[in-house]
Amino acid sequence: MVSVLEQLSLYAKKLVQSGLVVGAGGNLSIREGDYMYISPSGFDLQEIEDHQWVKVDIRTGDVLSDLKPSSEILMHLECFRNRPDVHAVLHAHPSYSVGVSSTGKEIPSMFPDFPAMVKNIAYIDYVIPTTNVLAEEVVKVIDNTDVIVMRNHGVLTLGKSMKEAYFFMQLTEEAAKVYTISSIVGNPRVLTEEECEDLKNLSAERYRAKLLKDS
Repeated sequence: MVSVLEQLSLYAKKLVQSGLVVGAGGNLSIREGDYMYISPSGFDLQEIEDHQWVKVDIRTGDVLSDLKPSSEILMHLECFRNRPDVHAVLHAHPSYSVGVSSTGKEIPSMFPDFPAMVKNIAYIDYVIPTTNVLAEEVVKVIDNTDVIVMRNHGVLTLGKSMKEAYFFMQLTEEAAKVYTISSIVGNPRVLTEEECEDLKNLSAERYRAKLLKDS
């Protein structure tokens, strides 16, 4: 069985290799009982070794490792404190998602996988990163969504598993990319609410969603 630290290292590399973050940007964490392990501050995600993930007490916020945790630690802690069903949190800076949302627009549903798997997206207007103010804004919306787009900043995804959180991130960025391309070419045709509801109710999509949660 893959350990939580191995999962973190695997998906940290995926975030970088898929272009969802660059340099030392982005951060991720995973719950293990009463604790979370989060990426250390200032590290390129793909270079973090298993012993360098920072252990933090979720209830108290006490750091139980020598390295300094990500500067977005408050945001991660609040996700775990307020959503006991969540076991993984990813924060990245996907270009198309940031680009679309920075115009004040929302990322629409333009292909089946997006509305079928991402039930809804919450949007937060720009707040200076790494602060308790940002964490408080996140708390206001996480009861009803697993995907939060922070305008002019990035995207935060929550998952029952690390695989699910990563899949939400991929789909959100792909949706923003498709919308951007179609807007350049012509007038995008967005799926209707009725079409989106039909997709969410497909048995095949419910089965795929269950596999992601159980990963």
